[in-house]
Amino acid sequence: MAIQVTDNDNEVTLAIDGRFDFSQHREFSSAYKAFEKGSKSFVVDLSRVQYMDSSAMGMLLQLREHAKKGGNESVVLSNPTPGVADILRIANFEKLFKVQ
Repeated sequence: MAIQVTDNDNEVTLAIDGRFDFSQHREFSSAYKAFEKGSKSFVVDLSRVQYMDSSAMGMLLQLREHAKKGGNESVVLSNPTPGVADILRIANFEKLFKVQ
């Protein structure tokens, strides 16, 4: 998996490619922790994620807390593949994140 980071003024896009699981924990957390807490809103592009497990869901919750601690609660989960969208729906992530 690779994470592509794009910084556009007040918004950071984290585009994930391939499997999103515990093996990406270090890379994913380093990608968002490079930005000061609350300084940016985040978009997580899930359009190329083929597999996502519960540890990935935990990483998304950690990202949400990182953004929230600085007063910025904007984390958008963008373009999930059908299988990933099902996982997010079953876990009620639509109540915690904007999924589009």
